[in-house]
Amino acid sequence: MTKNMTRKVLTIAAAAILTLGMMSAFGCSSPETQSGSPSASEAQTSNQISVYSREDGSGTRGAFIELFGLEEKDAAGNKVDMTTAAAAITNSTSVMMTSVASDPDAIGYISLGSLNDTVKAVKIDGIEAAAQNVKSGDYKVSRPFNIVFAENLSAPAQDFVDFIMSSDGQAIIEDNGYIGVDENAAPFTATGASGKVVIAGSSSVTPIMEKLAEAYKAVNPDVTIEVQQSDSTTGVNMAIEGTCDIGMASRDLKDSEASSGVSATAIAKDGIAVIVAPASIADSLTSDQVKAIFSGEALTWAEVIG
Repeated sequence: MTKNMTRKVLTIAAAAILTLGMMSAFGCSSPETQSGSPSASEAQTSNQISVYSREDGSGTRGAFIELFGLEEKDAAGNKVDMTTAAAAITNSTSVMMTSVASDPDAIGYISLGSLNDTVKAVKIDGIEAAAQNVKSGDYKVSRPFNIVFAENLSAPAQDFVDFIMSSDGQAIIEDNGYIGVDENAAPFTATGASGKVVIAGSSSVTPIMEKLAEAYKAVNPDVTIEVQQSDSTTGVNMAIEGTCDIGMASRDLKDSEASSGVSATAIAKDGIAVIVAPASIADSLTSDQVKAIFSGEALTWAEVIG
């Protein structure tokens, strides 16, 4: 062996010894010794679940707690929200999605119509969260999208409501992943109304309302429609107070609201998707498991995914 070859062999050997020493120092091991280590999915199973919920006043939260049995009556007969106090509160659909997407241990819920590939919807009781399953009745986690208004709507507001309930408006609802409420609606006939319409409320209803407003403006440019996003309770209260023409609510009216001079009209039906991060190990949960997670009874993924 030449002097240069000897020097090269010694250099390679020294590098190998140094690498092994560093692996030992930092607690690393060879692939053979790692075979007993938990996989990424096994590691996540032992992690604590990060629960994300919506703010008080959210129609999506109101429907969610009712549908999953998280709303219970206390000794005085008052309804109590049993959502765990450890839940992180998000104030809109977009914030909920961003929060859950960035947390592999997270779970939350959104309007099915707002679902995109930044998050993953889990099956509930073995049924996929999909518009066709809501329409067939197989997916039980659903609620109405309501518009709320007092009597004697202004001419432009009434014209816009007529557009929403027409076959033209219902087609837009269906095309955007929601379920229409009238398959036999007649085509829209414009009345030539002009003016401004203010619509306010639910962040879940807002996306489809903006689509409807855009389409309506194409057939009646003389009406300006302003859509203000907040939450269902704010939308209903603004309709009651007269500070908006039409309120948006992703839940039914409470008795106290219905007795305040406004009525609700369902414009669509929507599912509620229970969402996790794309990398989450959760793909399917039962209704009881969802309730256990959001009530704080189940704290880790191991308790619901065996």
